[in-house]
Amino acid sequence: MTLEAGLLRILACPIDKGELLYFADEATLYNPRLRRVYRIDDDIPLMLAGQAEPMDEEGHKRLTKRASYGEAARTLGGQARRGAAAP
Repeated sequence: MTLEAGLLRILACPIDKGELLYFADEATLYNPRLRRVYRIDDDIPLMLAGQAEPMDEEGHKRLTKRASYGEAARTLGGQARRGAAAP
């Protein structure tokens, strides 16, 4: 199951408050700026800062490449709270 669009509009990284990349097939939200992964367990994003898992260089390259090919959805992060439009 995938996360609902409404939830993706409001999710942000709890550390830097920025947008995340959502990979439904891997059940993860990824912050490429901090190279941190947040797992999704039973359709619940585990978004506590202490639950973020570090991503190694190889994993970072793989996920950012997938995102560049349109294989990830982007959350709006802090933009949603500031009233900014989606990119």
